[in-house]
Amino acid sequence: MSNTRFATALHIMTLLADSKDEWLRSEWIAGSININPVIVRKELSVLNAAGLVESRKGKTGGFTLSRNSEQITLDEIYLAVKNSDVLGKKNQQPNPKCPIGKDINNQLDGLFSSIDQSVIDQLKGKTLNSFLTQFH
Repeated sequence: MSNTRFATALHIMTLLADSKDEWLRSEWIAGSININPVIVRKELSVLNAAGLVESRKGKTGGFTLSRNSEQITLDEIYLAVKNSDVLGKKNQQPNPKCPIGKDINNQLDGLFSSIDQSVIDQLKGKTLNSFLTQFH
């Protein structure tokens, strides 16, 4: 549950929103987050595939938002990088002879889904721009 993908993606997106009309390089972004540029490029690739950022190659290349920060919501960013449920993963092979073990994953499915949907609902109404304004 110590996944930092959303925090990293939101940091990236906030930097891009704050640098409106500029093309930021992954190395510069990595310096702000204090992580390896390879990790930043991986997340930028995911955000690009989700249609949230654009990339440009070459000497004047880098990354920028694909649309205005007022049109990007935090749930879009979350869903782009989400790779597991908020509560983590279930045990792969609980004991099928145990009265709890045989049904635990079915019960956890509903719980995990409900909690994950709550997170998405909380992020839905919040724009990247509204998040950015906290820094100025």
